Amino acid sequence: MLGLDAAEGAMGGSNGRYEKFLRDLAGLYRDPAAFDSALAGDDGSPVYWVESSTVADGPGALTIGISVIKPGRIGDEFAMTRGHLHERSECAELYFGLSGTGVMLLETPEGESRALPISPGTAVHVPGGWIHRSVNVGDELLSTLFCYETDAGQDYGIIEEAGGMQQLVVATADGWTTRPNPDHRGYRA
Repeated sequence: MLGLDAAEGAMGGSNGRYEKFLRDLAGLYRDPAAFDSALAGDDGSPVYWVESSTVADGPGALTIGISVIKPGRIGDEFAMTRGHLHERSECAELYFGLSGTGVMLLETPEGESRALPISPGTAVHVPGGWIHRSVNVGDELLSTLFCYETDAGQDYGIIEEAGGMQQLVVATADGWTTRPNPDHRGYRA
């Protein structure tokens, strides 16, 4: 049995947790001066975290969890996760919005890209073969419930090796938009 507290970004009954701190995200954002400035004023608390529950292993087993991103910006980019592709790339994932306002950025190695809004009550299906990243475009915690096959694994290096995702989620006067990332070199085959 799992208990979720979306406002606090917590999941009771979890058996796994990892946290990412601002210092862990060096190189993720395009504006190094803005990143250095944010790092100089950083309080050392996690900027995003994931709590998960895996109750079984093997074929058909599922991992369920909560992913939480604090609000903020580095330059004109919003707070985001590192993002990943599943090691077993055919594996899909489901995200369900619990609190806050965000964007699920999805891309294929072949160049297709989507930016799907996510908010409380919104489900986003990440098909197999899609690289994905959560982005908090609001002013409060973005909390999402997720579920994927336990043996799917995560490949976090694919985005770093490509010079970032091909699209950036950036602030505008009235919200957010995407724009091409000039540093993106393409994904490995």
